[in-house]
Amino acid sequence: MSEPTQPVPVVERAGTDLGDQSASAASYEPHPTLEGEEKPARFWSHRRIPAALAALVLLGGVGVLLYDIAAVRAGRSAMEWRSSLARELAERPLDDTGVLVGAGVAVALGIWLLVLAATPGLRGVLPMRRTHTDVRAGLHRDAAAMVLRDRAMEVSGVQSVRVRMKRSKVEVRAVSHFRELDDVRADLDTSLGDGIRELGLGSAPGLSVHVARPGRKG
Repeated sequence: MSEPTQPVPVVERAGTDLGDQSASAASYEPHPTLEGEEKPARFWSHRRIPAALAALVLLGGVGVLLYDIAAVRAGRSAMEWRSSLARELAERPLDDTGVLVGAGVAVALGIWLLVLAATPGLRGVLPMRRTHTDVRAGLHRDAAAMVLRDRAMEVSGVQSVRVRMKRSKVEVRAVSHFRELDDVRADLDTSLGDGIRELGLGSAPGLSVHVARPGRKG
């Protein structure tokens, strides 16, 4: 297992006092996975609601159209909506506002469905490393952020902390009411670095830590 690269501390000026903030960033090598698998694939969303809505719309439209065609074949007159639609399509020019708006809506819906079909979705689930061929696991971002937040709160000097879990980066903003900020930041780097490795993610994210003093009242 590779050791994390040594973070380079950066001290920034906040207000008029030097050292009111301390920041660092570190990257971590991902855990080894199955042989030949460099990075676990993302989980695909079932997208049941868009699929059900599209199926219902298509089923309803096709059903009504088939009923009307069967009625015409049986000697009845066509439904008013189909006659009106056929007349409008035959008489309206292609540059008509209504035609352009309808075409734009249809194209937008089609692109939306294509995007849903071609993208995995489930961005809130982080793939974990695979150690068995037939087992895949994922971790919700909120759960991972909560675990890291609890670890950060155990560091001496941390008054409050906010953790934002992204796919490739963990952003941590902590408030420290005592101890040197650089010392608090170094302890957070160590604790959170261990926490990230213990999460078992297939692609370990980088870590960005910012520590500041509480805001002045008044």
